[in-house]
Amino acid sequence: MDKYVCNVCGYVYDPAKGDPDNGIKPGTKFADLPDSWVCPDCGAGKEEFEKTE
Repeated sequence: MDKYVCNVCGYVYDPAKGDPDNGIKPGTKFADLPDSWVCPDCGAGKEEFEKTE
């Protein structure tokens, strides 16, 4: 699964880990995150993320 990086702060969303502190289970693809999900480090929206190499 692809990882996505926040263009604002550099946080990397790793689908294998999810975001359990915010109710996102491991194995959740970035595309399947709710539109209301924001970066846990800086609060940026999903639109501020881009796929990493």
